[in-house]
Amino acid sequence: MTTAALETGVGPMLRGWREQRRISQLELALRADSSARHISFIETGRSRPSEEMVLRLAEHLDVPVRERNALLLAAGYAPHYAQTPLDDPSMSSLREGMERLLQAYDPYPALMVDATYTVLAANRGIEMLLEGVAGHLLTPPVNAMRLTLHPEGLAPRIRNLAQWRGHLLEQMERQIALLRSDTLRALYEEVAAHPVPAGAEPGDAGAHPVFPFALPLRIEHAGTVLSFISTIATFNTPMDVTVSELAIETFLPADPETAKYLQSLMP
Repeated sequence: MTTAALETGVGPMLRGWREQRRISQLELALRADSSARHISFIETGRSRPSEEMVLRLAEHLDVPVRERNALLLAAGYAPHYAQTPLDDPSMSSLREGMERLLQAYDPYPALMVDATYTVLAANRGIEMLLEGVAGHLLTPPVNAMRLTLHPEGLAPRIRNLAQWRGHLLEQMERQIALLRSDTLRALYEEVAAHPVPAGAEPGDAGAHPVFPFALPLRIEHAGTVLSFISTIATFNTPMDVTVSELAIETFLPADPETAKYLQSLMP
């Protein structure tokens, strides 16, 4: 929570989230069982919302958990959601469950990241793809976006780099708009500045088949081009800031050849 945000007050902050979600005061009032007049008074600072009202409005505006705490602080209340370090003993069952999940995806690549794409855990499938990546990119804390888009990372081996790069940058832009994170913005500017190899045009997938349901990641490994479809999973209704920002990304084979190749490497 920044000093500027505290000085702004909870009303303008709520108005900002409402406008970002493109919801009218009346629509928000109906969702939150309130009135447009009361919402207006809150946004202009004429009325101080209760703690319950702040949380209710944040829920209906789909405000990230970290930012809900910021709203509460701006309104003069204590944070509602804890932020427990992942290495805290109380998180041991969560860590163990996540690691079992990653291992269960072997031989298919899977990893867990936080809100700034720091890699918190990965399975053997990911380690296999990282062969040949420059050592400085593998020095903790490892960042998934740097690994992927850096010229000494995976980028030279991604056969549809222009497409995949565009997908990743768009994903980061959406998160920056949602999380309003300076750290994430700096990371975006860093990886977006990496050059795209000559000839890597939007249609650089060549004569390979187009998957109508999702953009594949096409990456070379030991002379073989592998195709993956990625999925991202997050927790439902998290009650902790740390947990709310965890995401597991899995890469499933997009064709039988990729599945067979991976299974041959990890019997």
